[in-house]
Amino acid sequence: MVYFISDAHLGSLLVKNPREHEKKVVDWLDSIKHDATAIYLLGDMFDFWFEYRTVVPKGYVRFLGKLAELTDSGIEIHFFIGNHDIWTFGYLRDEVGLIIHKEPYTVQLGSKRFFMAHGDGLHAEDRGFEIIRKVFHSNTAQKLFRLIPAQLGQQFGYNWSKHNREKIMHDDNKFKGEDNESLVIYAKKYFETHDVDFMIFGHRHVALDLQVKNNKRVVILGDFVGIFSYGKFDGENFQLEYLD
Repeated sequence: MVYFISDAHLGSLLVKNPREHEKKVVDWLDSIKHDATAIYLLGDMFDFWFEYRTVVPKGYVRFLGKLAELTDSGIEIHFFIGNHDIWTFGYLRDEVGLIIHKEPYTVQLGSKRFFMAHGDGLHAEDRGFEIIRKVFHSNTAQKLFRLIPAQLGQQFGYNWSKHNREKIMHDDNKFKGEDNESLVIYAKKYFETHDVDFMIFGHRHVALDLQVKNNKRVVILGDFVGIFSYGKFDGENFQLEYLD
């Protein structure tokens, strides 16, 4: 069984009980370990993640420990950077055993072909977001940020993330309709020239499983901070499910 999850935003200042939130994610991972052959984490699993050379963000011990346990047992776990957890420079790969993806990824799973990405930057978003995204992906900006003392850098990161999430929750946290949803528009164009069956995204915090032309499907995974939805694929059939 292959599982897909995105947008847990662990560490978010908007979450009232961070420990309970982390436990919910860990319990879910524990519940699927008996039949999981691969798990795809499609971005923004952390609300903010920046690795200094000898320092990683405080917390997430139970989450990282569970991931390491699963990778040690032979389960493939793929980690896609999102727009909140771009800055991984080797720790999650070397210490936790994750397979890191910094670009969209296409793979054959069972009888179906999947295109996967977090979703940010694939289709034109507002100008301000595009500028910030370019800065965050800049090697120069990352090197400069590393010069900031870790405590100040983390504080800045979590506050920025809180402000960003508040804006999205206020303005943009509902499905806009098939003809106005940027990831659906992108997927439809992509399907015209590429042989894939599924396009799986995170980022938008809406749960969507949409069949388009020729039985192609666009899936937006929702999130694991409010909706608590995830994808499940048995080699032939995909479904979007929700925690009880």
